Amino acid sequence: MKIKEVLSTGITQLKQNNIEDSNLKARMLLANILEKPKEYFIAHDNEDIDETEFFIKIKMLINKIPIQYIINNQEFMKLNFYVDENVLIPQPDTEILVEEVIKLAKEKENLEILDLCTGSGCIGISLAKYTKKSRVIAIDISNKAIQIAKLNAEKNLVHKQIKFMESNMFENIEEYKFDFIVSNPPYIETKVIEELSEEVRKEPKIALDGGEDGLNFYKEIANNAYKYLKKDGYLCLEIGYNQKDNVIKLLNKIGEYKEIYSKKDLSENDRIIVAKKV
Repeated sequence: MKIKEVLSTGITQLKQNNIEDSNLKARMLLANILEKPKEYFIAHDNEDIDETEFFIKIKMLINKIPIQYIINNQEFMKLNFYVDENVLIPQPDTEILVEEVIKLAKEKENLEILDLCTGSGCIGISLAKYTKKSRVIAIDISNKAIQIAKLNAEKNLVHKQIKFMESNMFENIEEYKFDFIVSNPPYIETKVIEELSEEVRKEPKIALDGGEDGLNFYKEIANNAYKYLKKDGYLCLEIGYNQKDNVIKLLNKIGEYKEIYSKKDLSENDRIIVAKKV
């Protein structure tokens, strides 16, 4: 089949199955398979190709598998990250967290950063890339996630700055003091997970489930992070849109944090909380 026929048929199949952004997704799939930019199809739409792999992947999209898992890629902070079903797909909202840390770290060098629940490594890797001579320890409870994060660190040329550790939160972190502790922990209430879209429910539940009230990980972080922060070090957290007040209460209750503030994402939802160690 010719490229224009392949794309037209794929787009039609996606539209018939109510797949959003069907035109864009079909072009992304074909660009990934042919290892060509999407613009290539404009001048080469009469070129003959083998369509077999394309239509296999169109069926995967119809079965609600996220396109990022199909093409094994997601862009984050202008970097490319390998992703599969073992890690969460990095989201633009999380860039708000990374950008705030970069802002706080401005003009500073040789920072020590702890990335809790690293997943694909997008937070820790981005911070290693965009802060000066920083060293990062990135931890996750999932060995599969750690292997993917290591791959992404090498892919983005920061592997020499990052130490990856398999750990259940702070469990394997020795007495060590950090300038920043950063985390996008699981924060969705258990009962809400089944209400999420089919695509989101294809992501690892262990990286979504924050317990009955969605606060399990924030409680552990609040109770322990200050022990691992330098004086005036920063704790920087991504939160769910409705969790600001509860997380701030947790931090205030401990009495080890000061100058607590939050910031919104581009949709005007509360998205991050920053606190400084007393």
